[in-house]
Amino acid sequence: MSINKKRLTAVAVGLGLAGTLAACGSSDGGQGSGDSKTVTLVSHDSWAASKDVIAAFEKQSGYKVNVLKDGDAGQAVNKAILTKDNPQGDVFFGVDNTLLSRALDNGLFQSYEAKGSERIKAEYRADEEKHRVTPVDTGDICVNYDKKYFADRRLDPPRSFDDLVKPQYRNLLVTENASTSSPGLGFLLGTAAKYGDEGWQGYWKKLKANGVKVVDGWEQAYNEEFSGSASGKKAKGDRPLVVSYASSPPVEVVYTDPRPSEAPTGVAPGTCFRQVEYAGLLSNAKNPEGGKAFLDFLVSERFQADMPLNMFVYPVREGTEVPPEFTKYGPQAEDPETMEPAKIADNRDRWVKSWTSLVLK
Repeated sequence: MSINKKRLTAVAVGLGLAGTLAACGSSDGGQGSGDSKTVTLVSHDSWAASKDVIAAFEKQSGYKVNVLKDGDAGQAVNKAILTKDNPQGDVFFGVDNTLLSRALDNGLFQSYEAKGSERIKAEYRADEEKHRVTPVDTGDICVNYDKKYFADRRLDPPRSFDDLVKPQYRNLLVTENASTSSPGLGFLLGTAAKYGDEGWQGYWKKLKANGVKVVDGWEQAYNEEFSGSASGKKAKGDRPLVVSYASSPPVEVVYTDPRPSEAPTGVAPGTCFRQVEYAGLLSNAKNPEGGKAFLDFLVSERFQADMPLNMFVYPVREGTEVPPEFTKYGPQAEDPETMEPAKIADNRDRWVKSWTSLVLK
């Protein structure tokens, strides 16, 4: 979701799967050459797709796909904005609803309505008048918990934002910096949606008093501090609660051999914030026709069905079948917090500044 979304590569490294994920993409890691037969995708580091799916697009369209991964979502968006007059590629994937206004206000994308976009579920659409972005996937940022930790202590895991400030969960939660991390920002927005502009700061004062730990990014939080992940166990992480994704538990199952009968981690359903990721045709793209073809591909039935077990996100196309192991271990939140992109745009920078002063000082 990246739905953020999800630093799947980092999880896989912890599970010894870096080679597997590297094989999922079709990237040669280089920048686009402007060749009319090559379409270059710029993305955050979590981009992944099956080789045969990319090969099918290349055969059908006649374009070779080049993928340029450019750091985490926030870093990639900022770099794309700085290079918009001479972009690194033709299509950008990975700007989410928390950062969408920044990309649109800075003229990052040109208009194009992807073929098949009428099949995208209405709740995920944005910028429908100008069609500068195309929804691609969705996911939920949620608190994950270490099942064994709570079972060993016969303590019920938290289920809601309200639970996290209770004494029994003191010094148990690690989250990411809202100014540097997409899930950290999503968690902040979730609390703002839950408690309102007047109430979220009071909530964070309670959370700080209850011993929340803040680290720079998701990789450190999930793979080093969290006691429930495979990587966290190796790193001797001691925090049994972490801000991650509703789709993190399936990763712990699908990439473990032999597969466990159930996920070692769970999700607190009342702590979720819905994330939507978009792609767009970059302004001044050297190969706009190739970029348009690739955007059509991103909302095609084949690519949408391929996403769940590659990037661990949900498709946005109506009627797309999702693998059973994904839905079993990582179901979408039934009632996540949401926020309109326009409201995020109006408040994000102010909220992050206030959060930084309140929580980090």
